[in-house]
Amino acid sequence: MSISIQEKDFDVAAELAALRGSSSKIGALVSFVGLVRDFSKDVQIENIFLEHYPGMTEKALGKIIEEATARWNLLGTRVIHRIGPLLPNDQIVLVATAAQHRGEAFAACEFIIDYLKTAAPFWKREQTGHGAQWLETRDSDVQRMQHWHPTGESK
Repeated sequence: MSISIQEKDFDVAAELAALRGSSSKIGALVSFVGLVRDFSKDVQIENIFLEHYPGMTEKALGKIIEEATARWNLLGTRVIHRIGPLLPNDQIVLVATAAQHRGEAFAACEFIIDYLKTAAPFWKREQTGHGAQWLETRDSDVQRMQHWHPTGESK
């Protein structure tokens, strides 16, 4: 498990190569890269600013990864989340999972990003031509997270 919260950009190929080289048992490597969109609710975005709660954020991400590892037989994970000012098309987040089989790697990657979007303490401010505003968690993100709990309970 590897977690980084950072301002600097990341090299996806280098991160995946490092994860791939961590075990000869890896048969599947799945990654998700989130980018800054240039629109939100039909409004042009000039930039965004991401903040986090140091220490608490890493701990929350660690718990998400631990739960994913308990559900699926992961051989490795890599999560990078950027903070600070970002422009449209900048990379925000990388979630990469490694497992012996693709099903486990895909499910775990999806699970981690769904939980990261709702349960990790990040705050995002969007700057548009109409001013800046702090964003709340979207209902669609909460619904994505809740589908991991078939009984309707949420963790």
